[in-house]
Amino acid sequence: MAFSKDFLWGGATAANQYEGGYLSGGKGLATLDAITGGSKDNPRMITFKTEDGKIHEVTREEGLPKGATGYIDPDKYYPSHVATDFYHHYKEDIALFAEMGFKCFRLSLSWARICPKGTDEINEEGLAFYDAVFDELLKYGIEPVVTINHFDIPMYLADKLDGWNNRKTVDYFVFFCETVFKRYKDKVKYWMTFNEINFLRSWTQIGIHQNDNQHRYQAIHHLFVASAKAVILGHKINPAFKIGMMVAYIPSYPMTSNPEDVMAALEFNRGQEFFIDVQVKGTYPAHKLKWFERENITIKKEAGDDELIKEGTVDYIGFSYYMSTASSANPENVKYVGDNQQPAVKNPYLAESEWGWAVDPLGLRISLCNLYDRYQVPLFIVENGFGAVDVVKEDGSIEDDYRIDYFKKHIAAMKDAVELDGVDLMGYTPWGCIDLVSAGTGEMKKRYGFIYVDLDDHGKGSLARSRKKSFHWYKEVIASNGEKLA
Repeated sequence: MAFSKDFLWGGATAANQYEGGYLSGGKGLATLDAITGGSKDNPRMITFKTEDGKIHEVTREEGLPKGATGYIDPDKYYPSHVATDFYHHYKEDIALFAEMGFKCFRLSLSWARICPKGTDEINEEGLAFYDAVFDELLKYGIEPVVTINHFDIPMYLADKLDGWNNRKTVDYFVFFCETVFKRYKDKVKYWMTFNEINFLRSWTQIGIHQNDNQHRYQAIHHLFVASAKAVILGHKINPAFKIGMMVAYIPSYPMTSNPEDVMAALEFNRGQEFFIDVQVKGTYPAHKLKWFERENITIKKEAGDDELIKEGTVDYIGFSYYMSTASSANPENVKYVGDNQQPAVKNPYLAESEWGWAVDPLGLRISLCNLYDRYQVPLFIVENGFGAVDVVKEDGSIEDDYRIDYFKKHIAAMKDAVELDGVDLMGYTPWGCIDLVSAGTGEMKKRYGFIYVDLDDHGKGSLARSRKKSFHWYKEVIASNGEKLA
Protein backbone atom coordinates (compact mmCIF):
# COMPACT_ATOMS: atom_id res chain seq x y z
CA MET A 1 0.00 0.00 0.00
CA ALA A 2 1.46 3.35 -1.05
CA PHE A 3 -0.71 5.68 1.01
CA SER A 4 -1.26 5.73 4.75
CA LYS A 5 -4.70 4.82 6.11
CA ASP A 6 -5.26 8.47 7.10
CA PHE A 7 -4.24 9.89 3.69
CA LEU A 8 -6.28 13.00 2.95
CA TRP A 9 -8.13 12.42 -0.32
CA GLY A 10 -10.37 15.30 -1.33
CA GLY A 11 -10.76 18.28 -3.61
CA ALA A 12 -9.91 21.98 -3.70
CA THR A 13 -11.69 25.27 -4.43
CA ALA A 14 -11.30 29.01 -3.76
CA ALA A 15 -13.91 31.46 -2.49
CA ASN A 16 -13.50 33.98 -5.32
CA GLN A 17 -13.95 31.28 -7.97
CA TYR A 18 -16.60 29.15 -6.29
CA GLU A 19 -18.37 30.76 -3.36
CA GLY A 20 -20.34 33.61 -4.97
CA GLY A 21 -22.74 35.36 -2.60
CA TYR A 22 -21.53 38.77 -3.75
CA LEU A 23 -22.31 41.29 -0.98
CA SER A 24 -24.68 38.72 0.62
CA GLY A 25 -24.76 38.40 4.39
CA GLY A 26 -22.77 41.57 5.04
CA LYS A 27 -19.82 40.70 2.80
CA GLY A 28 -17.64 43.64 1.74
CA LEU A 29 -16.02 44.27 -1.62
CA ALA A 30 -12.83 42.40 -2.53
CA THR A 31 -10.39 43.26 -5.29
CA LEU A 32 -11.41 40.30 -7.44
CA ASP A 33 -14.98 41.58 -7.43
CA ALA A 34 -13.71 44.18 -9.93
CA ILE A 35 -12.10 41.78 -12.40
CA THR A 36 -14.01 40.80 -15.53
CA GLY A 37 -14.22 37.52 -17.37
CA GLY A 38 -11.96 36.71 -20.29
CA SER A 39 -10.64 33.84 -22.38
CA LYS A 40 -7.34 32.31 -23.40
CA ASP A 41 -7.17 34.93 -26.17
CA ASN A 42 -8.60 37.92 -24.27
CA PRO A 43 -7.19 38.86 -20.86
CA ARG A 44 -9.29 39.55 -17.79
CA MET A 45 -9.49 43.27 -17.00
CA ILE A 46 -9.56 45.34 -13.81
CA THR A 47 -12.18 48.10 -13.82
CA PHE A 48 -11.25 51.12 -11.72
CA LYS A 49 -11.97 54.78 -11.19
CA THR A 50 -9.32 57.50 -11.13
CA GLU A 51 -9.41 60.54 -8.86
CA ASP A 52 -11.00 62.61 -11.62
CA GLY A 53 -13.99 60.24 -11.61
CA LYS A 54 -13.23 58.59 -14.96
CA ILE A 55 -13.64 54.83 -15.45
CA HIS A 56 -10.79 52.78 -16.91
CA GLU A 57 -9.68 49.22 -17.57
CA VAL A 58 -6.24 47.63 -17.42
CA THR A 59 -5.05 44.04 -17.48
CA ARG A 60 -4.43 42.46 -14.10
CA GLU A 61 -0.65 42.62 -14.70
CA GLU A 62 -0.61 46.40 -15.02
CA GLY A 63 -0.35 48.90 -12.20
CA LEU A 64 -3.08 51.33 -11.23
CA PRO A 65 -2.55 55.09 -10.96
CA LYS A 66 -2.03 56.53 -7.51
CA GLY A 67 -5.40 57.20 -5.91
CA ALA A 68 -7.27 54.81 -8.25
CA THR A 69 -10.03 52.72 -6.65
CA GLY A 70 -11.80 49.57 -7.72
CA TYR A 71 -15.05 50.09 -9.57
CA ILE A 72 -17.93 47.75 -10.34
CA ASP A 73 -19.45 48.63 -13.72
CA PRO A 74 -23.16 47.70 -13.70
CA ASP A 75 -22.95 46.91 -17.43
CA LYS A 76 -20.16 44.34 -17.11
CA TYR A 77 -20.13 40.71 -16.01
CA TYR A 78 -17.89 39.84 -13.08
CA PRO A 79 -17.60 36.06 -12.65
CA SER A 80 -16.76 36.16 -8.92
CA HIS A 81 -20.12 37.69 -8.00
CA VAL A 82 -21.97 34.40 -8.46
CA ALA A 83 -19.10 32.06 -9.38
CA THR A 84 -20.77 28.62 -9.08
CA ASP A 85 -22.67 29.67 -5.97
CA PHE A 86 -21.39 27.49 -3.15
CA TYR A 87 -22.92 30.15 -0.89
CA HIS A 88 -26.41 28.87 -1.68
CA HIS A 89 -25.50 25.26 -2.61
CA TYR A 90 -23.05 24.25 0.10
CA LYS A 91 -25.22 21.50 1.59
CA GLU A 92 -25.87 19.93 -1.81
CA ASP A 93 -22.21 20.19 -2.82
CA ILE A 94 -20.86 18.77 0.43
CA ALA A 95 -23.28 15.83 0.12
CA LEU A 96 -21.78 15.15 -3.32
CA PHE A 97 -18.25 15.36 -1.89
CA ALA A 98 -19.28 12.89 0.80
CA GLU A 99 -20.72 10.57 -1.86
CA MET A 100 -17.30 10.57 -3.54
CA GLY A 101 -15.77 9.64 -0.19
CA PHE A 102 -13.79 12.81 0.47
CA LYS A 103 -11.62 12.69 3.58
CA CYS A 104 -10.98 16.44 3.33
CA PHE A 105 -12.11 19.50 1.42
CA ARG A 106 -9.87 22.47 0.72
CA LEU A 107 -11.64 25.82 0.61
CA SER A 108 -10.64 29.41 1.22
CA LEU A 109 -12.15 32.06 3.42
CA SER A 110 -13.34 35.33 1.98
CA TRP A 111 -11.55 37.90 4.13
CA ALA A 112 -14.14 40.51 3.10
CA ARG A 113 -16.99 38.25 4.21
CA ILE A 114 -15.64 38.08 7.76
CA CYS A 115 -14.05 41.55 7.95
CA PRO A 116 -15.88 43.59 5.28
CA LYS A 117 -13.20 46.28 5.04
CA GLY A 118 -10.34 43.99 6.06
CA THR A 119 -9.93 46.00 9.25
CA ASP A 120 -10.94 45.10 12.82
CA GLU A 121 -14.68 45.22 12.10
CA ILE A 122 -16.20 41.73 12.29
CA ASN A 123 -19.25 40.53 10.38
CA GLU A 124 -20.91 37.89 12.54
CA GLU A 125 -23.05 36.67 9.65
CA GLY A 126 -19.91 35.86 7.69
CA LEU A 127 -18.44 33.89 10.56
CA ALA A 128 -21.72 32.03 10.95
CA PHE A 129 -21.69 31.05 7.27
CA TYR A 130 -18.36 29.27 7.65
CA ASP A 131 -19.53 27.71 10.91
CA ALA A 132 -22.38 26.17 8.94
CA VAL A 133 -20.03 24.98 6.19
CA PHE A 134 -17.59 23.39 8.64
CA ASP A 135 -20.41 21.75 10.59
CA GLU A 136 -21.77 20.28 7.36
CA LEU A 137 -18.34 18.93 6.39
CA LEU A 138 -17.73 17.44 9.84
CA LYS A 139 -21.16 15.81 9.77
CA TYR A 140 -19.82 13.62 6.96
CA GLY A 141 -16.38 13.15 8.52
CA ILE A 142 -14.71 15.51 6.02
CA GLU A 143 -11.78 17.52 7.39
CA PRO A 144 -11.79 21.19 6.34
CA VAL A 145 -8.46 22.33 4.87
CA VAL A 146 -8.59 26.11 5.00
CA THR A 147 -6.62 28.57 2.91
CA ILE A 148 -6.83 31.78 4.91
CA ASN A 149 -6.21 34.08 1.94
CA HIS A 150 -6.56 33.02 -1.69
CA PHE A 151 -5.72 35.58 -4.39
CA ASP A 152 -7.63 38.64 -3.16
CA ILE A 153 -7.74 41.33 -0.51
CA PRO A 154 -10.60 43.48 0.80
CA MET A 155 -10.95 46.39 -1.62
CA TYR A 156 -10.87 48.96 1.21
CA LEU A 157 -7.31 47.90 2.13
CA ALA A 158 -6.23 48.08 -1.50
CA ASP A 159 -7.80 51.47 -2.14
CA LYS A 160 -7.02 53.18 1.16
CA LEU A 161 -3.75 51.55 2.28
CA ASP A 162 -2.17 50.32 -0.99
CA GLY A 163 -2.70 46.78 0.21
CA TRP A 164 0.29 44.69 1.25
CA ASN A 165 2.69 47.53 0.50
CA ASN A 166 1.50 49.02 3.79
CA ARG A 167 2.73 47.52 7.05
CA LYS A 168 -0.68 48.12 8.65
CA THR A 169 -2.09 45.36 6.46
CA VAL A 170 0.04 42.87 8.41
CA ASP A 171 -1.75 43.82 11.62
CA TYR A 172 -5.18 43.61 10.00
CA PHE A 173 -4.37 40.18 8.57
CA VAL A 174 -3.17 38.90 11.93
CA PHE A 175 -6.41 40.18 13.49
CA PHE A 176 -8.32 38.26 10.82
CA CYS A 177 -6.28 35.13 11.58
CA GLU A 178 -6.82 35.46 15.32
CA THR A 179 -10.57 35.81 14.71
CA VAL A 180 -10.84 32.64 12.63
CA PHE A 181 -8.35 30.61 14.67
CA LYS A 182 -10.31 31.24 17.84
CA ARG A 183 -13.72 30.82 16.22
CA TYR A 184 -12.92 27.55 14.46
CA LYS A 185 -10.22 26.09 16.71
CA ASP A 186 -12.29 22.97 17.36
CA LYS A 187 -13.51 22.57 13.78
CA VAL A 188 -10.44 23.14 11.59
CA LYS A 189 -7.08 21.45 12.02
CA TYR A 190 -5.37 22.11 8.67
CA TRP A 191 -4.60 25.67 7.54
CA MET A 192 -2.53 27.43 4.89
CA THR A 193 -1.70 31.12 5.08
CA PHE A 194 -1.50 32.36 1.45
CA ASN A 195 -2.38 30.62 -1.79
CA GLU A 196 0.41 30.34 -4.39
CA ILE A 197 2.46 33.02 -2.66
CA ASN A 198 4.99 33.06 -5.51
CA PHE A 199 2.27 34.25 -7.92
CA LEU A 200 0.99 37.10 -5.76
CA ARG A 201 1.29 40.41 -7.55
CA SER A 202 -0.63 43.50 -8.61
CA TRP A 203 -3.74 45.23 -7.32
CA THR A 204 -6.09 42.28 -7.84
CA GLN A 205 -4.21 39.87 -5.61
CA ILE A 206 -2.34 41.95 -3.05
CA GLY A 207 -3.82 45.43 -3.49
CA ILE A 208 -0.64 47.23 -4.59
CA HIS A 209 -0.98 49.97 -7.20
CA GLN A 210 2.62 49.80 -8.46
CA ASN A 211 3.69 46.36 -9.62
CA ASP A 212 7.44 46.90 -10.08
CA ASN A 213 9.91 44.67 -8.26
CA GLN A 214 10.59 47.16 -5.45
CA HIS A 215 6.94 47.43 -4.48
CA ARG A 216 6.14 43.77 -5.09
CA TYR A 217 9.00 42.44 -2.95
CA GLN A 218 8.28 44.91 -0.18
CA ALA A 219 4.73 43.58 -0.17
CA ILE A 220 6.04 40.00 -0.21
CA HIS A 221 8.18 40.73 2.85
CA HIS A 222 5.03 41.88 4.63
CA LEU A 223 3.34 38.64 3.53
CA PHE A 224 6.21 36.63 5.02
CA VAL A 225 5.96 38.51 8.31
CA ALA A 226 2.18 38.10 8.38
CA SER A 227 2.43 34.37 7.67
CA ALA A 228 5.03 33.89 10.41
CA LYS A 229 2.92 35.82 12.92
CA ALA A 230 -0.11 33.74 11.96
CA VAL A 231 1.79 30.47 12.47
CA ILE A 232 3.05 31.55 15.88
CA LEU A 233 -0.39 32.78 16.94
CA GLY A 234 -2.19 29.72 15.61
CA HIS A 235 0.06 27.33 17.50
CA LYS A 236 -0.60 29.26 20.71
CA ILE A 237 -4.37 29.14 20.20
CA ASN A 238 -4.38 25.43 19.38
CA PRO A 239 -1.09 23.48 19.46
CA ALA A 240 -2.77 20.76 17.37
CA PHE A 241 -3.12 23.07 14.39
CA LYS A 242 -1.14 22.11 11.28
CA ILE A 243 -0.37 25.37 9.49
CA GLY A 244 1.27 25.25 6.09
CA MET A 245 2.34 27.51 3.27
CA MET A 246 1.26 27.12 -0.36
CA VAL A 247 3.28 27.61 -3.51
CA ALA A 248 2.71 27.05 -7.21
CA TYR A 249 5.44 24.57 -8.13
CA ILE A 250 6.44 24.31 -11.78
CA PRO A 251 9.66 22.34 -12.15
CA SER A 252 11.88 23.56 -14.95
CA TYR A 253 14.16 21.29 -16.94
CA PRO A 254 17.18 22.53 -18.90
CA MET A 255 16.20 22.88 -22.56
CA THR A 256 19.47 21.12 -23.49
CA SER A 257 22.53 19.74 -21.71
CA ASN A 258 24.33 23.01 -22.40
CA PRO A 259 25.54 24.16 -18.96
CA GLU A 260 24.09 27.60 -19.66
CA ASP A 261 20.64 26.03 -19.99
CA VAL A 262 21.23 24.08 -16.79
CA MET A 263 22.05 27.34 -15.02
CA ALA A 264 18.92 28.96 -16.49
CA ALA A 265 16.81 26.10 -15.08
CA LEU A 266 18.50 26.42 -11.69
CA GLU A 267 17.69 30.13 -11.61
CA PHE A 268 14.06 29.51 -12.60
CA ASN A 269 13.62 26.93 -9.87
CA ARG A 270 15.29 29.18 -7.32
CA GLY A 271 12.68 31.82 -8.16
CA GLN A 272 9.90 29.68 -6.70
CA GLU A 273 11.95 27.88 -4.05
CA PHE A 274 12.84 31.29 -2.56
CA PHE A 275 9.30 31.51 -1.18
CA ILE A 276 9.58 28.05 0.36
CA ASP A 277 13.06 28.73 1.76
CA VAL A 278 11.80 31.73 3.72
CA GLN A 279 8.70 29.98 5.09
CA VAL A 280 10.28 26.59 5.84
CA LYS A 281 13.90 27.44 6.63
CA GLY A 282 13.08 30.83 8.12
CA THR A 283 15.70 32.89 6.29
CA TYR A 284 16.14 34.77 3.03
CA PRO A 285 18.53 32.72 0.82
CA ALA A 286 21.86 34.33 -0.06
CA HIS A 287 21.22 34.23 -3.82
CA LYS A 288 18.06 36.32 -3.36
CA LEU A 289 19.84 38.91 -1.26
CA LYS A 290 22.46 39.20 -4.00
CA TRP A 291 19.70 39.60 -6.59
CA PHE A 292 18.15 42.38 -4.50
CA GLU A 293 21.54 44.14 -4.55
CA ARG A 294 21.84 43.87 -8.33
CA GLU A 295 18.27 45.09 -8.85
CA ASN A 296 18.62 47.94 -6.32
CA ILE A 297 15.72 46.54 -4.27
CA THR A 298 15.71 47.63 -0.64
CA ILE A 299 13.46 45.71 1.72
CA LYS A 300 12.36 47.83 4.66
CA LYS A 301 12.19 45.69 7.76
CA GLU A 302 11.07 46.48 11.27
CA ALA A 303 13.17 45.41 14.24
CA GLY A 304 12.50 41.76 14.97
CA ASP A 305 11.23 40.80 11.51
CA ASP A 306 14.05 38.32 10.86
CA GLU A 307 13.46 36.69 14.24
CA LEU A 308 9.71 36.43 13.58
CA ILE A 309 10.29 34.79 10.20
CA LYS A 310 12.71 32.34 11.82
CA GLU A 311 10.25 31.47 14.58
CA GLY A 312 7.13 31.27 12.43
CA THR A 313 8.11 28.50 10.03
CA VAL A 314 5.34 26.29 8.68
CA ASP A 315 4.43 22.69 9.50
CA TYR A 316 4.08 21.49 5.92
CA ILE A 317 4.35 22.55 2.28
CA GLY A 318 1.14 22.73 0.30
CA PHE A 319 1.70 23.11 -3.42
CA SER A 320 -0.07 23.14 -6.75
CA TYR A 321 1.24 21.11 -9.64
CA TYR A 322 -0.23 21.42 -13.11
CA MET A 323 2.70 21.40 -15.50
CA SER A 324 6.44 21.60 -15.97
CA THR A 325 8.44 23.98 -18.14
CA ALA A 326 11.92 24.23 -19.62
CA SER A 327 14.63 26.87 -19.39
CA SER A 328 17.01 28.21 -21.97
CA ALA A 329 19.92 30.63 -21.81
CA ASN A 330 18.43 32.09 -25.01
CA PRO A 331 14.74 32.52 -24.17
CA GLU A 332 14.10 34.53 -27.32
CA ASN A 333 14.70 31.36 -29.36
CA VAL A 334 12.13 29.11 -27.65
CA LYS A 335 8.40 28.78 -28.17
CA TYR A 336 6.05 29.68 -25.33
CA VAL A 337 2.73 27.98 -24.66
CA GLY A 338 -0.11 28.71 -22.28
CA ASP A 339 -0.70 32.03 -20.59
CA ASN A 340 -2.73 31.59 -17.45
CA GLN A 341 -0.83 32.54 -14.33
CA GLN A 342 2.47 32.22 -16.17
CA PRO A 343 3.52 31.25 -19.72
CA ALA A 344 5.70 28.16 -20.04
CA VAL A 345 8.26 26.99 -22.58
CA LYS A 346 7.10 24.33 -25.04
CA ASN A 347 8.70 20.99 -24.27
CA PRO A 348 8.88 18.87 -27.45
CA TYR A 349 8.59 15.67 -25.38
CA LEU A 350 5.24 16.54 -23.82
CA ALA A 351 1.65 16.88 -24.99
CA GLU A 352 -0.37 19.92 -23.98
CA SER A 353 -3.91 20.71 -22.91
CA GLU A 354 -6.17 22.90 -25.03
CA TRP A 355 -4.93 25.83 -22.95
CA GLY A 356 -1.27 25.04 -23.67
CA TRP A 357 -0.40 23.45 -20.32
CA ALA A 358 2.19 20.68 -20.58
CA VAL A 359 0.89 17.32 -19.36
CA ASP A 360 3.76 15.82 -17.39
CA PRO A 361 2.83 13.17 -14.78
CA LEU A 362 6.47 12.25 -14.13
CA GLY A 363 7.06 15.92 -13.36
CA LEU A 364 4.84 15.48 -10.30
CA ARG A 365 7.10 12.73 -8.95
CA ILE A 366 10.13 14.87 -9.77
CA SER A 367 8.55 17.79 -7.90
CA LEU A 368 7.75 15.66 -4.85
CA CYS A 369 11.32 14.36 -4.79
CA ASN A 370 12.82 17.83 -5.23
CA LEU A 371 10.72 19.33 -2.46
CA TYR A 372 11.09 16.51 0.05
CA ASP A 373 14.83 16.08 -0.52
CA ARG A 374 15.35 19.83 -0.06
CA TYR A 375 13.03 20.55 2.89
CA GLN A 376 12.29 17.29 4.75
CA VAL A 377 8.83 18.38 5.91
CA PRO A 378 5.48 16.78 5.01
CA LEU A 379 4.08 17.66 1.58
CA PHE A 380 0.45 18.15 0.55
CA ILE A 381 -0.60 18.32 -3.12
CA VAL A 382 -3.43 20.82 -2.75
CA GLU A 383 -4.01 21.52 -6.45
CA ASN A 384 -3.63 19.36 -9.55
CA GLY A 385 -6.02 19.05 -12.44
CA PHE A 386 -6.92 19.23 -16.09
CA GLY A 387 -8.90 22.10 -17.59
CA ALA A 388 -10.97 21.02 -20.57
CA VAL A 389 -14.18 21.65 -22.47
CA ASP A 390 -16.80 19.10 -21.38
CA VAL A 391 -19.64 18.02 -23.67
CA VAL A 392 -23.01 17.18 -22.13
CA LYS A 393 -24.69 14.40 -24.11
CA GLU A 394 -28.42 14.24 -24.79
CA ASP A 395 -28.92 11.89 -21.85
CA GLY A 396 -27.07 14.35 -19.57
CA SER A 397 -23.94 12.24 -19.23
CA ILE A 398 -20.39 13.61 -19.50
CA GLU A 399 -17.70 11.14 -20.52
CA ASP A 400 -14.52 12.93 -19.46
CA ASP A 401 -12.07 10.08 -20.09
CA TYR A 402 -9.34 12.66 -20.82
CA ARG A 403 -9.62 13.85 -17.21
CA ILE A 404 -9.57 10.32 -15.83
CA ASP A 405 -6.46 9.56 -17.88
CA TYR A 406 -4.75 12.69 -16.54
CA PHE A 407 -5.52 11.86 -12.91
CA LYS A 408 -4.69 8.18 -13.30
CA LYS A 409 -1.17 8.99 -14.48
CA HIS A 410 -0.58 11.71 -11.87
CA ILE A 411 -1.79 9.57 -8.97
CA ALA A 412 0.44 6.72 -10.19
CA ALA A 413 3.38 9.16 -10.17
CA MET A 414 2.69 10.29 -6.62
CA LYS A 415 2.36 6.63 -5.55
CA ASP A 416 5.86 6.05 -6.91
CA ALA A 417 7.13 9.07 -4.99
CA VAL A 418 5.75 7.59 -1.76
CA GLU A 419 6.60 3.92 -2.35
CA LEU A 420 9.90 4.21 -4.16
CA ASP A 421 11.29 7.56 -3.03
CA GLY A 422 10.03 7.69 0.57
CA VAL A 423 8.28 11.06 0.24
CA ASP A 424 6.11 12.02 3.23
CA LEU A 425 2.85 12.95 1.47
CA MET A 426 -0.15 14.04 3.56
CA GLY A 427 -2.88 14.20 0.97
CA TYR A 428 -4.18 15.07 -2.47
CA THR A 429 -6.91 17.58 -3.31
CA PRO A 430 -7.48 17.91 -7.08
CA TRP A 431 -8.28 21.42 -8.20
CA GLY A 432 -11.81 22.47 -8.99
CA CYS A 433 -13.32 19.19 -7.81
CA ILE A 434 -16.58 20.87 -8.79
CA ASP A 435 -16.68 23.24 -11.78
CA LEU A 436 -15.73 26.82 -10.95
CA VAL A 437 -14.49 29.97 -12.66
CA SER A 438 -10.96 29.81 -14.08
CA ALA A 439 -8.65 32.12 -12.13
CA GLY A 440 -6.46 32.82 -15.12
CA THR A 441 -9.03 33.43 -17.82
CA GLY A 442 -12.35 33.96 -16.02
CA GLU A 443 -13.99 31.28 -18.16
CA MET A 444 -16.44 28.54 -17.25
CA LYS A 445 -15.78 26.45 -20.34
CA LYS A 446 -12.34 25.60 -18.95
CA ARG A 447 -13.66 22.99 -16.55
CA TYR A 448 -11.78 20.95 -13.97
CA GLY A 449 -14.47 19.31 -11.89
CA PHE A 450 -15.74 15.82 -11.19
CA ILE A 451 -19.09 17.60 -10.82
CA TYR A 452 -20.56 19.63 -13.68
CA VAL A 453 -22.24 22.98 -12.97
CA ASP A 454 -24.66 24.34 -15.57
CA LEU A 455 -23.22 27.81 -16.17
CA ASP A 456 -21.62 29.43 -19.20
CA ASP A 457 -18.96 32.10 -19.71
CA HIS A 458 -21.59 34.85 -19.54
CA GLY A 459 -23.16 33.76 -16.26
CA LYS A 460 -26.13 32.05 -17.91
CA GLY A 461 -27.37 28.69 -16.67
CA SER A 462 -29.38 26.91 -14.02
CA LEU A 463 -26.40 26.16 -11.71
CA ALA A 464 -27.68 22.58 -11.55
CA ARG A 465 -25.09 20.02 -10.45
CA SER A 466 -24.49 16.67 -12.19
CA ARG A 467 -21.93 13.88 -11.92
CA LYS A 468 -19.34 13.36 -14.63
CA LYS A 469 -17.84 9.95 -15.43
CA SER A 470 -14.75 11.04 -13.46
CA PHE A 471 -16.93 11.42 -10.35
CA HIS A 472 -17.52 7.67 -10.20
CA TRP A 473 -13.91 6.90 -11.07
CA TYR A 474 -12.51 9.13 -8.29
CA LYS A 475 -14.96 7.60 -5.83
CA GLU A 476 -13.39 4.18 -6.50
CA VAL A 477 -9.88 5.62 -6.21
CA ILE A 478 -10.64 6.98 -2.75
CA ALA A 479 -12.44 3.81 -1.65
CA SER A 480 -9.36 1.76 -2.60
CA ASN A 481 -6.96 4.32 -1.05
CA GLY A 482 -5.39 4.87 -4.44
CA GLU A 483 -4.92 1.24 -5.36
CA LYS A 484 -7.67 1.04 -8.00
CA LEU A 485 -6.77 3.37 -10.86
CA ALA A 486 -7.90 1.36 -13.89
